[in-house]
Amino acid sequence: MLTMTRLIVATLATAAALAPSPVKPAQSVIARRDVAATLGAFAAAVALPAFADDAPAAAPPAEGEEAPAPVEFPKDWGITSDYYTDAAKVVAHMRLATSLEKGAPNMELIALNCKKEMIDFVSFYRRFTNVSGKQSFSTLYTAINVLAGHYTSYGPKFPVPEKRRKRLFQEYAEVEKNIKKRR
Repeated sequence: MLTMTRLIVATLATAAALAPSPVKPAQSVIARRDVAATLGAFAAAVALPAFADDAPAAAPPAEGEEAPAPVEFPKDWGITSDYYTDAAKVVAHMRLATSLEKGAPNMELIALNCKKEMIDFVSFYRRFTNVSGKQSFSTLYTAINVLAGHYTSYGPKFPVPEKRRKRLFQEYAEVEKNIKKRR
């Protein structure tokens, strides 16, 4: 009889475990949008500190020294369809992007905007034979390839190494000289 009771209890326990569970009340149902909102808030809380400016404030300049001028974020990105104006603007933005040191404010934004502007410039002016044959264009094209290659290989957060920076500044000077002469 004891075995029979154990057998019946085991059968009932198995049946209860395998039976479908009753529907839960509406209060305990979690909607997808609630889960998405919670995950979004969590992701924002985790990601936002990465964008915070946690660089230490610069020490005040010593007597006789001037404070370094903060880098101002350019607002004139893009091309205007006037070759010499656009070439001068692209060179100025490339010079700014090349001169930035590690940890400079807005370095990543400046580099990304500069790369987009370089790509737009080359893709627009490359198709015009009267422009693509100019000395200023070929030298600027070389400089654009060097800087865009740097950003492709190392990313927009990594500053341009000194050896590459020196060569780029030489090319920028040559391009600016050719632009002034309308070459």
